[in-house]
Amino acid sequence: MLPVRCASTIALLLWAGLGCHAQQLKAHVELTRNGHRLKDASKAVIWLTPVGMPVHPLPQQSSDIPQLVQRNKSFHPSLLVIPVGGKVEFPNRDPFFHNVFSLYDGKRFDLGLYESGTTRFVQFDKPGISYIFCNIHAEMSAVVIALETPYYAISDARGDISFPDVPPGRYELRVFHSGVSTEDLHAMDREITVSRGETTIGTFTLSESDILVAHKNKYGRDYDRPEPDSPAYAHP
Repeated sequence: MLPVRCASTIALLLWAGLGCHAQQLKAHVELTRNGHRLKDASKAVIWLTPVGMPVHPLPQQSSDIPQLVQRNKSFHPSLLVIPVGGKVEFPNRDPFFHNVFSLYDGKRFDLGLYESGTTRFVQFDKPGISYIFCNIHAEMSAVVIALETPYYAISDARGDISFPDVPPGRYELRVFHSGVSTEDLHAMDREITVSRGETTIGTFTLSESDILVAHKNKYGRDYDRPEPDSPAYAHP
């Protein structure tokens, strides 16, 4: 039996060899509601995590830190996918205070109140899906997905998805869309095998949930009506 170190080295060499045969993969997403196909199937994320082979996400460059801008009581963009360990900047470009937080899956944080023209940074140091909200404005929401694999892609409005360089091998496949229930998304988890020369992994039909569950504030309570003299709504 090979020593563990030797076995690991061979696995790395085999994976590097497979990388020579990396290929473009395509997929398609159909988004439906009440059995009717929607015209906009964008913002679905599919990612492939290698099984039995080491893999590392592409490192984030310091010059490439993405932003979730707070503007017009919304986050722009509403979806980001980053490598584990990557940072996200949260600049406030509204003329009032915000309080960005996430206390659910993924990274848990609370940035506190900060005023117009200022910014905050968060490092997403664990893999997972982070649901982002503002403690003042209930209508604000976004998602940050931190991944341990570089093999992911986001659908366009037509539902088309393209993975640029995927080596042959076995993968755990996962799907995400903010309008689809967690249970329905987990039901799509599966292991797939990508063969050399393969061009597509198929079509995925996602059904948007009709039930909109209102989230709580960072204290686990319903959102209150804003007080007129609240500092959160004052213009700095």
